[in-house]
Amino acid sequence: MSVPVSMSALKAGEKGIIAAIRGGPGMVRRLNALGIYEGKTVTKVSAQWMHGPVIIRVGATDVAIGYGMAGKIIVLPEAKALP
Repeated sequence: MSVPVSMSALKAGEKGIIAAIRGGPGMVRRLNALGIYEGKTVTKVSAQWMHGPVIIRVGATDVAIGYGMAGKIIVLPEAKALP
Protein backbone atom coordinates (compact mmCIF):
# COMPACT_ATOMS: atom_id res chain seq x y z
CA MET A 1 0.00 0.00 0.00
CA SER A 2 1.32 3.43 -0.89
CA VAL A 3 1.74 6.26 1.60
CA PRO A 4 0.05 9.58 0.76
CA VAL A 5 2.49 12.35 -0.21
CA SER A 6 2.14 15.85 -1.61
CA MET A 7 2.30 16.39 -5.36
CA SER A 8 5.47 18.43 -4.86
CA ALA A 9 7.18 15.41 -3.23
CA LEU A 10 6.73 13.18 -6.29
CA LYS A 11 9.62 12.81 -8.70
CA ALA A 12 9.28 13.75 -12.37
CA GLY A 13 7.46 11.02 -14.27
CA GLU A 14 5.70 9.54 -11.22
CA LYS A 15 1.93 9.09 -11.23
CA GLY A 16 -0.56 9.20 -8.41
CA ILE A 17 -4.24 9.37 -7.61
CA ILE A 18 -5.40 12.53 -5.86
CA ALA A 19 -6.56 11.61 -2.36
CA ALA A 20 -7.25 15.11 -1.01
CA ILE A 21 -6.83 18.80 -1.70
CA ARG A 22 -5.90 20.71 1.45
CA GLY A 23 -6.73 24.23 0.47
CA GLY A 24 -9.45 26.79 0.77
CA PRO A 25 -12.62 26.77 -1.31
CA GLY A 26 -11.16 29.19 -3.87
CA MET A 27 -8.12 27.00 -4.50
CA VAL A 28 -10.28 23.88 -4.73
CA ARG A 29 -12.58 25.59 -7.28
CA ARG A 30 -9.58 26.71 -9.37
CA LEU A 31 -8.06 23.23 -9.39
CA ASN A 32 -11.44 21.64 -10.19
CA ALA A 33 -11.78 24.02 -13.16
CA LEU A 34 -8.40 22.73 -14.40
CA GLY A 35 -9.63 19.12 -14.13
CA ILE A 36 -7.71 18.44 -10.91
CA TYR A 37 -9.98 16.82 -8.33
CA GLU A 38 -10.06 13.92 -5.86
CA GLY A 39 -9.90 10.50 -7.51
CA LYS A 40 -8.18 11.80 -10.66
CA THR A 41 -4.91 10.23 -11.81
CA VAL A 42 -2.15 12.79 -12.39
CA THR A 43 1.49 12.63 -13.47
CA LYS A 44 4.21 15.02 -12.33
CA VAL A 45 5.97 16.10 -15.51
CA SER A 46 8.61 18.38 -14.01
CA ALA A 47 9.40 20.94 -11.36
CA GLN A 48 11.58 24.00 -11.60
CA TRP A 49 14.62 24.62 -9.47
CA MET A 50 14.19 26.68 -6.28
CA HIS A 51 10.48 25.90 -5.74
CA GLY A 52 9.25 27.26 -9.05
CA PRO A 53 6.16 26.03 -10.88
CA VAL A 54 5.27 22.34 -10.94
CA ILE A 55 4.00 20.93 -14.23
CA ILE A 56 1.49 18.11 -13.93
CA ARG A 57 -0.33 16.10 -16.59
CA VAL A 58 -4.07 15.63 -16.19
CA GLY A 59 -5.37 13.37 -18.94
CA ALA A 60 -3.76 14.76 -22.10
CA THR A 61 -3.28 18.29 -20.73
CA ASP A 62 -0.20 19.72 -19.00
CA VAL A 63 -0.94 22.26 -16.27
CA ALA A 64 1.56 24.49 -14.45
CA ILE A 65 0.73 25.23 -10.82
CA GLY A 66 2.68 26.91 -8.05
CA TYR A 67 4.92 24.92 -5.72
CA GLY A 68 2.80 25.85 -2.69
CA MET A 69 -0.38 24.76 -4.43
CA ALA A 70 1.26 21.46 -5.44
CA GLY A 71 2.18 20.93 -1.80
CA LYS A 72 -1.51 21.02 -0.85
CA ILE A 73 -2.48 18.28 -3.33
CA ILE A 74 -2.16 14.92 -1.55
CA VAL A 75 -1.71 11.89 -3.81
CA LEU A 76 -1.37 8.15 -3.43
CA PRO A 77 1.63 7.26 -5.64
CA GLU A 78 1.18 4.37 -8.04
CA ALA A 79 2.93 1.19 -6.95
CA LYS A 80 5.94 0.45 -9.09
CA ALA A 81 6.41 -2.97 -10.63
CA LEU A 82 9.28 -4.93 -9.17
CA PRO A 83 12.00 -5.98 -11.65
